[in-house]
Amino acid sequence: MSDNARIQVQAVDVSKSVEGPDGRIDILTGVSLEVAAGASIAIVGASGSGKTTLLGLLAGLDSPSRGQITLAGTRIETLDEERRALLRRRHVGFVFQSFHLLAALTAQENVMLPLELDGRDDARAQADAALADVGLAARKHHYPHQLSGGEQQRVALARAFVHRPQILFADEPTGNLDQRTGHAIGDLLFAMNRAHATTLVLVTHDLALAERCAAVARLDGGTLAPAAAA
Repeated sequence: MSDNARIQVQAVDVSKSVEGPDGRIDILTGVSLEVAAGASIAIVGASGSGKTTLLGLLAGLDSPSRGQITLAGTRIETLDEERRALLRRRHVGFVFQSFHLLAALTAQENVMLPLELDGRDDARAQADAALADVGLAARKHHYPHQLSGGEQQRVALARAFVHRPQILFADEPTGNLDQRTGHAIGDLLFAMNRAHATTLVLVTHDLALAERCAAVARLDGGTLAPAAAA
């Protein structure tokens, strides 16, 4: 396999600007990074530094104002939303600070969703196995409001990994949890990531969590410093 084929996430001179009431606001400027298959990188920085914006661009949830982004071997900045969504569904998992579970679905149904969207006929069995992996087999018929914050994030982790993604994007995965629960979720996230050999891009303000990644890159004023070994 060539070096290029092993790069799972790549940004080349990526910038993002939006128009505000007083003119253009530059959120990111000239950001470049590479994440190899199976590697892990944490992106840290102060609130408002553009961390979540960068993650959204790398994952194809938004489009850059300038620059090139490659995800799972595919240039995505020129793709339409339908094609980006298909790429994400097949290759990407997500974990968010606020869990993003669907309130009207049980834990089992939330985890089944990515598989059902991909037309899998084994969605229920795979969801049950994923929930067992995160210690929630007995809670699979519970709705999100019947689960604690830590349990909801465990469901979110099961959903993120159930379709065996190549790449996991995690945006402040412990940000809504108390210290003890957050530490347990961090342990589970990294254990599952190792077990699945997933490429991990983590956005966090928690330096202890960030330093569990192989590399840490800092955003400051919309500019990304070169990644350094943790």
